[in-house]
Amino acid sequence: MRACERFLKYIRVHTTSDPASSAAPSSAIQLDLAHMLVEEMTALGIENAHVDEFGVVYGWLSATKGCEDLPALGFIAHMDTSPDYSGENVKPQIHADYDGGDVVLPGTGDVLTVESFPTLPALKGMTLITSDGTTLLGADDKAGIAEILTAVEAIVTGDKPHGRLCIAFTPDEEIGMGVAHFDVAKFGAQFAYTVDGGREGEIAYETFNAASAKVEITGMSVHPGSSKDTMINAALVAMEYNSLLPAGDIPRLTEGYEGFFHLHDMKGDVSHAELDYIVRDHDRATFEVRKQTMRHAAKVINERYGREVVKLTLKDTYYNMAEKIAPHMELVENAKKAARLAGMEPFVEPVRGGTDGCRLSEMGMPTPNLCTGGFAYHGKFEHIAEESMDRCAKMVELLMTEIR
Repeated sequence: MRACERFLKYIRVHTTSDPASSAAPSSAIQLDLAHMLVEEMTALGIENAHVDEFGVVYGWLSATKGCEDLPALGFIAHMDTSPDYSGENVKPQIHADYDGGDVVLPGTGDVLTVESFPTLPALKGMTLITSDGTTLLGADDKAGIAEILTAVEAIVTGDKPHGRLCIAFTPDEEIGMGVAHFDVAKFGAQFAYTVDGGREGEIAYETFNAASAKVEITGMSVHPGSSKDTMINAALVAMEYNSLLPAGDIPRLTEGYEGFFHLHDMKGDVSHAELDYIVRDHDRATFEVRKQTMRHAAKVINERYGREVVKLTLKDTYYNMAEKIAPHMELVENAKKAARLAGMEPFVEPVRGGTDGCRLSEMGMPTPNLCTGGFAYHGKFEHIAEESMDRCAKMVELLMTEIR
């Protein structure tokens, strides 16, 4: 079975994670795909395939004769889709022999344009898959799941020699909880790859250092007609606070290794206001400076008003996994070789975000990230080509077997 066939089956299963939930998994609907995958894995000959109490799917393939001494290697993808856009009732659209131009999404009339997505012409002649525009597609990361299991099928049916292989599919990656309950010791891999990247050939082992920041502002509400030197308008203080952060360090104006402060939610009135930020930087020292900048902004405002108007809560989320992968760069070199043999031109690009591999690497299992072939994740313009999935699946197969 081709990866695209599996993919089209998986995306019809609603698996959106829920950031407001404290359950694990955050949404019970993710278990629908988890149980489907266990059945498929068992049919492929994957040993002890099961879903644990937290919704993580595990399974193993024992080493073939003569390969028992090879390092155990893991492959991981996530089952949930982003809560940023609906993932329910996905209606995939198949564009055979894609002409490389604009694509109308029939469910909404929205247009996937070359102007907005200049990588589209490179997919000319392939079979393009999009949603109908009413939902996201789900290539992030059901394409990764499909590619891993397609690679497993190829080595099992082809009786290809391999070391011990460890397979896992996680819930809740999109809300930062993908490996919160992952049992690294049980998984048993010395090294692993997440298959959760973007366009063909992309290999990533550098991610942001990440923190969340909540700014709570307590104002003083009095009648505006008699508020001279008394009123403290929390909503205006929120604006003051944001103005103390570097105006150019926002996602819209940064790229590559450049970090940012991202104000992603705000609410408030005269009495109380809240600002929620994410803080990102590839460099650990600069990351610490960014957090100190936010602390200093709170200090400045509190001194200005002579009381604690601003309360800042900072929480580190994950760190740049490059620190853990640097001693094991053979993982990256092997991925490059496998990509070339699969018909792709590999390139290393820093992830402007994080993956399950960040925390897994911190937990002692170095885990770079591999491409799936997809584009424009988390929204209605998400798209992927069938042929890209074929090549990504082949890359995974080669890493499982020939490239060591």
